[in-house]
Amino acid sequence: MATIKVGDTVPAGVFQHVPWTTALESGAACGMPVKLSTDEWKGKKVVVFAVPGAFTPTCHVSHLPDFIKRYDEFKSKGVDVVACVAFNDAWVMSGWGRVSGGKDDVLMLSDGGAAWSEQLGLKSGERTKRYALILDDLVVKSVEVESKPGVEVSGAEHVLAKL
Repeated sequence: MATIKVGDTVPAGVFQHVPWTTALESGAACGMPVKLSTDEWKGKKVVVFAVPGAFTPTCHVSHLPDFIKRYDEFKSKGVDVVACVAFNDAWVMSGWGRVSGGKDDVLMLSDGGAAWSEQLGLKSGERTKRYALILDDLVVKSVEVESKPGVEVSGAEHVLAKL
């Protein structure tokens, strides 16, 4: 597939997610994954950012923390959902979100096998590329893909400036 572009509708996708509150309410260290479909984003403004891997140095230090820290800024700009996507399994994504202080503000979504990212044309090897999308009712309003190592165009500051 060609890389998704502005004006395209994102393909249907299903992710796995371990809700923070479910695990806490059950008293479990880790809850059971639930499925989250892109259908749940219909009629909503959504920011999706993807990382090559949970807990990896750049992702853990330079990418996810700013989205968590600036979550309220996204909400103030009318964003309904902020989601982090990686190929890691749902428990790893949940653990990474907890360690990073994200709770359920930033959804930590497992894109198993990077299947959805592959449909977007944004898969690299077995992992997702580092990218950010702004969606409005499932239509791409902005797509930014990092062309070199590091976080620039897919980072929270850059995405906020595009909203």
